[in-house]
Amino acid sequence: MSTAVENRVPHIVLLYWVIKIAATTLGETAADMFSMTLELGYSQTIAIFMALFTASMVTKLVRGRYHPALYWSTFTASAIAGTAISDFLDRTLELGYAGGSLLLVVLLIAVLVGWYRREGSIDVDHVTTAPAETLYWIAFLLANTLGTAAGDFLADDLQLGFVVSAALIAAALVALALLHSFTKAPRVVLFWLAFVLTRPFGATFGDLLTKPAAKGGLDFGTVGSSAVFAAILVVALLRETQLERARTDEPQPTG
Repeated sequence: MSTAVENRVPHIVLLYWVIKIAATTLGETAADMFSMTLELGYSQTIAIFMALFTASMVTKLVRGRYHPALYWSTFTASAIAGTAISDFLDRTLELGYAGGSLLLVVLLIAVLVGWYRREGSIDVDHVTTAPAETLYWIAFLLANTLGTAAGDFLADDLQLGFVVSAALIAAALVALALLHSFTKAPRVVLFWLAFVLTRPFGATFGDLLTKPAAKGGLDFGTVGSSAVFAAILVVALLRETQLERARTDEPQPTG
């Protein structure tokens, strides 16, 4: 009898990207809500959500198997913390959006190289050990932070605005989807490009919703926008939980 090694993270299907975009947009709006609307500042917001991210990640590492609610709670905490970290680097430390993005690119590449050297792969469909999952979460935190800085760079430094920036990133994501469907381009490379790009899409879309009209936004506010995307995330998570239970209940092949 052979037993398949259980993957500790979700498989990359369409629902994954729906939940990720909802979680990353919530990361943008919620981070702004805590740091600016509630006036906690970047440092306190980082401290709170890095603590939540670390606690959730450790719980997930101990548990091992994929559990939708725990996984996406960890991811959302990383998205909120990443937004606050990006703003802290860019504004408080005055690295600027370009400088912050460059620093985060270097750190992300370093983690991915270290992950590859240890595991022989950075394929997120095959994360089966606690060390690999630890590197997975560190890479995700850095990618979420990078995405925020890159989105702000497009919208502010290049003065493209939120709508044009979101449209450009959406076009790039469509191009990656077409490459995935119709070419033999390396799937791992396409995933990481799409992963990083969905973050600035969420960031610019979140800014479009929350910023005042004078800054090119729709002025829905951080609280209302966060509530909407939290609701979308909960609905999508309920569906993901149903699908995961169905997958778990399927008879496993033996041989």
